[in-house]
Amino acid sequence: MEVEGSSKKMIATQAEMVEAKVPIPYRDQCAHLLIPLNKCRQAELYLPWKCEIEHHSYEKCEYELVMERMLKMQKIREQEAKLKRPISLIPNTANAS
Repeated sequence: MEVEGSSKKMIATQAEMVEAKVPIPYRDQCAHLLIPLNKCRQAELYLPWKCEIEHHSYEKCEYELVMERMLKMQKIREQEAKLKRPISLIPNTANAS
């Protein structure tokens, strides 16, 4: 499934996310990494030094999504800044020497 405005594809299906009880706010392009992370966490009783590989891969995926959104917003702001040119109150003829 393709997500509009993102370079990453949805790998986990809606049914897989429901079955794994992934909370709705976390059902993004990184949900396919969250499912095994949550299973590992439950199996290891949420010990912080366990499941490091799964945690790192999930956090990296989320970081990449945030950076992608930030770059898109920066481009939008730059485009808007180009459109909003400052209006000069002094006519060009007055500046001519």
